[in-house]
Amino acid sequence: MAQVPQTFFDALAVRTWCGLALETLGRAREEIDSINVYPVADGDTGTNLYLTVESAVAAVEAVFAGHAAASGPDGPTLADAARAMAHGALIGARGNSGTILAQLLRGMAQVLAGDDPAHADGQGLRLALRQAADSARRAVAHPVEGTVLTVASAAADAADGARGDCGSVARAAYDGARAALAATPGQLPVLERAGVVDAGGRGLVAVLGALVETFTGERARGVAGSAYPSHSEGRVVPAADRAPGDGVLDECADGPAAVPGQEGPAFEVIYLLEAEDGAVERLRERLDALGDSLVVVGGDGLWNVHVHVDDAGAAVEAGIEAGRPHRIRITHFGAGDVHTTGAERPPRERAQRAVVAVVPGEGLAGLYTEAGATTVLARPGEPPASGELVQAVRRAHAREVVLLPNDAELRHTAAAAAEQVRTEGIRVALIPTRSAVQGIAALAVHEPDRRFDEDVVSMTSAAGATRYAEVTVAERQSWTMAGICQAGDVLGLIDGDVAVIGADIAETAETVLDRMLSAGGEMVTLVLGDDVPEAVADHLEGRVREGYLAVDTVVYRGGRQGALLLIGVE
Repeated sequence: MAQVPQTFFDALAVRTWCGLALETLGRAREEIDSINVYPVADGDTGTNLYLTVESAVAAVEAVFAGHAAASGPDGPTLADAARAMAHGALIGARGNSGTILAQLLRGMAQVLAGDDPAHADGQGLRLALRQAADSARRAVAHPVEGTVLTVASAAADAADGARGDCGSVARAAYDGARAALAATPGQLPVLERAGVVDAGGRGLVAVLGALVETFTGERARGVAGSAYPSHSEGRVVPAADRAPGDGVLDECADGPAAVPGQEGPAFEVIYLLEAEDGAVERLRERLDALGDSLVVVGGDGLWNVHVHVDDAGAAVEAGIEAGRPHRIRITHFGAGDVHTTGAERPPRERAQRAVVAVVPGEGLAGLYTEAGATTVLARPGEPPASGELVQAVRRAHAREVVLLPNDAELRHTAAAAAEQVRTEGIRVALIPTRSAVQGIAALAVHEPDRRFDEDVVSMTSAAGATRYAEVTVAERQSWTMAGICQAGDVLGLIDGDVAVIGADIAETAETVLDRMLSAGGEMVTLVLGDDVPEAVADHLEGRVREGYLAVDTVVYRGGRQGALLLIGVE
């Protein structure tokens, strides 16, 4: 990461800010989670904001890495970095507050990337903060005061009155945001009853604090723990509940504060949507009629949709009518969990052991879930970040966790996630599965009742004894282990290396299968992508049945998994 402070808002400042914001949210995540009561007391606002910024960081780092690989004399422009930041936040946005933060960053990028400037000065930062606040407010169907929107507007107002360089403007925005955050309990009754400030606003204060540090080199006061002036935590004891001599603050208990009488829809639905502007306007109207907490952010054909509804299917169907939804996430809030409880919910007992697995398609996600695993969906070109794996381990809520990355390129990401959750007292074993078919083999021998070490050894052995292959289509001309391939060629990869170049899916897959079975095997697993007809599976099953009498075959549908076909041989 670049050294701070930065003088102007350039590409390096974007990179520095994103990195510092991630660090700051990492320190504040648990505090923010614990004060999350609006719009739903589900205790995940801090985590969602962290994951949103983590995605932005990954996108910005990818831009810098791309320029470094090109060996050019210049790095990325401010426009390059700002657009990457906004796009990364958009595709990685989580929850209500994360979605709004993504729009705030997009609004800033619209100004910072305007006319491809080399850098932005204090005036540019003022305009960016104003555009951020205004665009975020427009993205919310029914803006509510006392939320992150209020804090963002106050930051922009304070910045408008500031003069000087980016450091002066950032500090003014931060101070304005802190003052607005402190006033949120008086604007939103649910916050006042719970004795907390707005969690989303608290997160935005942290992000603005990182902006101050970017331009001054000094950590903004209060960022390490203080949510607002003279308070060291995000929870405040209402005046009516204080005994004589009580301090201002009540220590934050684990989990979200209970809010008596709060009710609402049963599901949170989030998805990315590829659609035209006109279709999105109609979608807003339909989703607004279905539920609440509607936020639609994005533009230029790609949108992030967030809504709370009772009919999750109808919300997804509305997206299908508007365009092409993907990365669909549906969360059931649960009876007596967030909306309907009137008292502190009892802590849920941890399971002894769980399996957390990354899977490349909806079909495999269903298969793994039926087998008892907690899954993380990895879309083609959109690998999960370490924070998403950490969240999945926490969601599994077990004392012992077996982690299956199912992708060689996710090994370091999974290792980082495992290291983080170990600090939380969770025992984690990482099995270095390189394909989802190896994960299936490991899951098949999983026995949660035996000793942890024995279970891990058995699962590791099963995965290691499974050779894996995939059939895919070449995107461009390139050199491979099997020769030169052209764009559109069908490729057969065995254990990660191109072994076959062909023109037909079934023939290429058959050649791959014959090569794998020449070394022996007892079981063949075939996982078909959406674009592969059943006839291919029938052809391959017939080939195994006729040529390898002692070998069984099992076929699954994987959904949109990237590869046309996954093959496992045990």
